[in-house]
Amino acid sequence: MAQTVQRGKIKKAPAEEIVKYLIRPAIEGDLKRSYNTILDINKAHILMLAKTGIITEDVEKKLLAATAQIESEKDHPTFEINPNVEDLYFNLERYLIKMTGLEVGGQQHTARSRNDLFATEIRIDTRKVYLKLAEMFITLRRTYLELARKNLDTVMSGYTHMQPSEPITFAHYLSGVLSAMGRDYDRYARAWLALNLCPLGGCSMGSTSFPIDRRYTAELLGFDGPVQNSLDCVASRDYLLEITTTLAQTAMTMSRTALDLYNWSTPEYGYIEVDDSCAVCSSIMPQKKNPFTLEHVKAKAAHMEGFMISVYNTMKNVIFSHGRDTSVEAPRYFYTALSEMEADFALLNVTVKTLSVRKERMYENAARNFCTVTELANYLVRHDGISFREAHEIIAHVVGNMCDRRLTAADINRDAIDEASRALYGFETKLTDEMIREALDPRRVVLEKTALGGTHPDEVSRQLDLIEAQIKNDEKVLEERRAQLAKADALLAQKVKEALS
Repeated sequence: MAQTVQRGKIKKAPAEEIVKYLIRPAIEGDLKRSYNTILDINKAHILMLAKTGIITEDVEKKLLAATAQIESEKDHPTFEINPNVEDLYFNLERYLIKMTGLEVGGQQHTARSRNDLFATEIRIDTRKVYLKLAEMFITLRRTYLELARKNLDTVMSGYTHMQPSEPITFAHYLSGVLSAMGRDYDRYARAWLALNLCPLGGCSMGSTSFPIDRRYTAELLGFDGPVQNSLDCVASRDYLLEITTTLAQTAMTMSRTALDLYNWSTPEYGYIEVDDSCAVCSSIMPQKKNPFTLEHVKAKAAHMEGFMISVYNTMKNVIFSHGRDTSVEAPRYFYTALSEMEADFALLNVTVKTLSVRKERMYENAARNFCTVTELANYLVRHDGISFREAHEIIAHVVGNMCDRRLTAADINRDAIDEASRALYGFETKLTDEMIREALDPRRVVLEKTALGGTHPDEVSRQLDLIEAQIKNDEKVLEERRAQLAKADALLAQKVKEALS
């Protein structure tokens, strides 16, 4: 094959297989996602080189003017993209050199490597999607919060092991989910601290002998500061693992609550009904209304786990320095993971936002399914002066008898308790039928639990107030981070304008 490009000491063009499976897909991805990112990095680097006297102001102006021309051609480039040049950056650099000459254009890459350039590029590209997902995450939490506020008095049966346990409210359930989501978001929010550090200036791995100002380029690009070690600049993609791990944990929480809603939407429960806009019918069974969005939410948690494991396994047993396995293969499915999570947030949000709650059905089940009999045992302790273990045995005996006779909790009376208490311990209860009905009333049981974390509507409201305060703080931090990037964009544009004027 004839030599068509110069690639250092490499004498041959890349093999067709390399172009097909590695270079061309990478260029296509960068054209779609990173065209302006690369140019912004170039602008910041050029400004820094001029500020430190490494290049002259005349060279700075020519490079920035050419960069502006390249920037304007994003959607209709006049230069040919040549995959034999290895990547999009080299294509852009060759076009720059064509416009300015090798003597000028060749100075842009002073005190820089593609290693630190690409490490910076992926962080900037990730920030955009990261902030979008943060907003969607907060929106989902607000949707749950709004639904909880509307259901403070919606009494239902709680469940453990998928069996009726004790009466709660739907708001109490949603408050529990929101608490878990709050911790998920906190983990995700902390990942920003590892993400928003600038590796530019680390060069290939060993820094540079030119007097560069890495803090200046970090400021121009909106980072909190530079990565402190030049080797760490190019060796580390740990924030990829941190983000995918926190999102996988979030997807798991979402999957668990989606499973509850999925079960509760069945006719056998009938607690909720998903909106028609979030359901599909059967092609053969006309009665069907399938809550298929919840099925996707549950399944996407498995995808997120897979993406997390992919990043982890790609980076383990890899040298602590730059390499394609870390810099290219580790992020291979990272943006796919972020896209999947975007869909996950959107699907669960629209489903929860539009669902209907069947309050009476929830209450009726709670009144019948024995979820209140723990309180009945408590009544025996208080009024008959027996130990809780004795009361537990008596009520267990009562429930067993009720089930054998195909009766419900609503059928329990003093005769039923006396039958058990006489058989087990030889005494009769002091409870009246009125007291038994009182003990078995799900609403009363809910109102009795005023302890911290309990089910009383006032206590649940207190929990929701704390959750809302946390959400408001998270929204404030998110806006501050967006403002930081917007301020850096404005500063970069201002400095370029000043350099060109």
